[in-house]
Amino acid sequence: MTDTQLEIIESNPIGQGHDTFRASFNSVCNNAGISRTQDALEQLGYKDLQNIVRTFLRAAQNLPAADLLPAKTGPGTLRDDLLRLELSLRADEFDFNRIKPLLKSAIEPANDILIWKQVYCSVAESTPPPRPIALSFQQTPWLRKTSSFANSSEHRKYVDTVLKEELGPLYVGLPDFHETLFRGIATLETASEAVFKKCTEGNNPPFRAEGGWRGWPEDANQNRVLGWFADLSENLAAFADNLKFMPTCQRRPLAKPNQPIDGSIGKRKMDVGYVNDPKAKQDSRCHWSQILIPGELKSNSSADIPSEAWLDLGRYARQVLAAQDTRSFVLGFTLCGSLMRLWVFDRLGGIASDQFDVNKDGLRLVSTILGFLWMSEEELGFDPTIITAGDQRFIEFERNGSTERLIIDEVMWRARCIAGRATTCWRAHREEEPLTQFVIKDSWQYVERDDEGKLVQEATSKGVVNVARHYYHQAVLVRGNNDIQNGIRRGLDITRASNYRPERSIVSPGVGAGVSQKGRNSGKAGQKRSSGQTGARLPPNKRSCSESPTKTDRSALPNRVHRRVILRDYGKPIYEASSLSALLAALEGCIEGHESLRGAGLLHRDISINNLMINEDEKNPSWRSFLIDLDLAIKEEREVASGARAKTGTRAFMAIGALLDEPHSFMHDLESFFGVLFWICIHYNGPGKDIGPTEFESWNYDDDYKLADLKKGQVSDEEDFKKRAAKNFTPYYQPLVPWVNSLREQVSPKGERWKRPHPKLYSGMKKILREAREDPNVVAGPPSFSIVLNGLVD
Repeated sequence: MTDTQLEIIESNPIGQGHDTFRASFNSVCNNAGISRTQDALEQLGYKDLQNIVRTFLRAAQNLPAADLLPAKTGPGTLRDDLLRLELSLRADEFDFNRIKPLLKSAIEPANDILIWKQVYCSVAESTPPPRPIALSFQQTPWLRKTSSFANSSEHRKYVDTVLKEELGPLYVGLPDFHETLFRGIATLETASEAVFKKCTEGNNPPFRAEGGWRGWPEDANQNRVLGWFADLSENLAAFADNLKFMPTCQRRPLAKPNQPIDGSIGKRKMDVGYVNDPKAKQDSRCHWSQILIPGELKSNSSADIPSEAWLDLGRYARQVLAAQDTRSFVLGFTLCGSLMRLWVFDRLGGIASDQFDVNKDGLRLVSTILGFLWMSEEELGFDPTIITAGDQRFIEFERNGSTERLIIDEVMWRARCIAGRATTCWRAHREEEPLTQFVIKDSWQYVERDDEGKLVQEATSKGVVNVARHYYHQAVLVRGNNDIQNGIRRGLDITRASNYRPERSIVSPGVGAGVSQKGRNSGKAGQKRSSGQTGARLPPNKRSCSESPTKTDRSALPNRVHRRVILRDYGKPIYEASSLSALLAALEGCIEGHESLRGAGLLHRDISINNLMINEDEKNPSWRSFLIDLDLAIKEEREVASGARAKTGTRAFMAIGALLDEPHSFMHDLESFFGVLFWICIHYNGPGKDIGPTEFESWNYDDDYKLADLKKGQVSDEEDFKKRAAKNFTPYYQPLVPWVNSLREQVSPKGERWKRPHPKLYSGMKKILREAREDPNVVAGPPSFSIVLNGLVD
């Protein structure tokens, strides 16, 4: 171990951090009737060992040192290694012998240094080794995301295509879905049985075993089913109240299939759902921010398929997640004819229960409705680390030995998507310093991706200029987890879904692209079997601690972790610059920031309209202009070494070469700077004045090669470009036509893209931007705007 690692261990003692594990171990031993010593590990069965290991790994992940010590098997921290190891527990071949020395050191308390050495040994031995090709988060084929739309009308025919791609396969029929979803409600089972019994009593009971629910429309007409469902929800809530179970006054059903709900860009309707307004009626007007649980109804059971009810519910989930800035996932349901499913949509996609007939399994329907009414906000997907007190929202964290509180002032950005990084940014201030502004950024990154907080911290420590500076970063833990598979989905396994097929499953970011996902063997139900068993392997007791196993799990499931970065720089998007000169100066500053970042060995890879910031407030100590969002950034030498062929970035601003599968380089980012300025000149008619969708809206949706051809056509001929620019640039940006053309000549000399690195492109682009600011036409601005400003001054 290095001196730095030893210092981290000494400064962050384990203390009572393993008490939960020891209590679990003692309980298992007592139940098995064996002594509570280290030797018990040799007598316990597979399931008991699996549970003990899982308890230990989860306890270890919560130790402060785990988030400070570097990872052994890849990028990130040792906590990431422990999470990967926990996920590998599902495999039949998990080698418990390699982790037993670690467990023994924790059962009978040992020196902290010994325990952490054993942790490193275990993760190195039990985690599949890196492949000799690039990590897949650098090379996995790029998927379009609905969060990347720029200045879009979000017309349904365009959004649906991208949303299907974003969601990927939707998995249904997961065992134990209902029990897992509602297990946090202690009285649900007892209450459901009591309420259902009430529904079967009397001369004309609401439910009869031979006929189902009273009032159920025989033709399953959508509007009549909506009314029936809303009425049933109200009645069940009243029954539960009368029986003195949990109060249900804060939520009400909403049924309004023909009225758009406020808060979406395009007009969006929803069949049925539950809202947080106790005064809401079934047809009340409401906002997407009030929708707790959306539902989709179809009159025909045959609509329970991906292209119909499933996709419709996905549309609603996207709107809910976009409108509720602290929502991590959304619960929902589909009712097709009398067949119901429960759903969870999270940052990996969507999963669902099996079908059940509401007219045959009345108890399950009662339990579902009461569960929806009684779930806590955390169980509904709201992030409990965003704390509300009165009219304030805030976060708290430990920094430099003391607790700090940041008060949230406003939402700056919320990605409109379901699956993906789902970035959210808030402007905030310290409780004791209201004028000192910060930016809180949350995102869901793949486990294998470099922690953005550490990249920002590295850039700050190296003195990088014009890039948002680091203040703090952390994993966002809820119930001890910050990932989707163990946290949100609570172990629900898509490999046990009724429609799971290994060859179509989403490849884990830890699995190299180009590797076949077919031919997966299966052992025990719901457990993965490694496909790499062809090579001979030494028995566990013959291998050294440093030796890694040769097998790899090619069907490893994807996972994302919730991470938070707090930045010391706050500004506005560059398209809100107060003048043409200010815009050009900010763009130059951002290019300088990119060059400085690259000098520190980091490549940004996502130059887009919302990642370039400007600060025109003289009292704000932030950079005058700066880059944000290192989510997709990598250490540049890694990409060169791997030959990665990733497509990263925001679609409308991606370089032509990147769209055509070239390895991403700094040259592509510089072309994207040109693309951002070009886009602003077309879509804004003044500081922040979005004119709405234009003929370029298709750049959000077109496939890669078609979009590359469209972009080639824009820049290939100088005279054609100037004519198009004069036609498409708004009046406010007309003075920039010749200067944007000059930038075009830099990034596409003679209408061709650069085929080799050209570091002098940095200075060439900055020189043009400086010269443009001295142009009298640029300084004066468009005549119509000058007249308006003069009139205001007078």
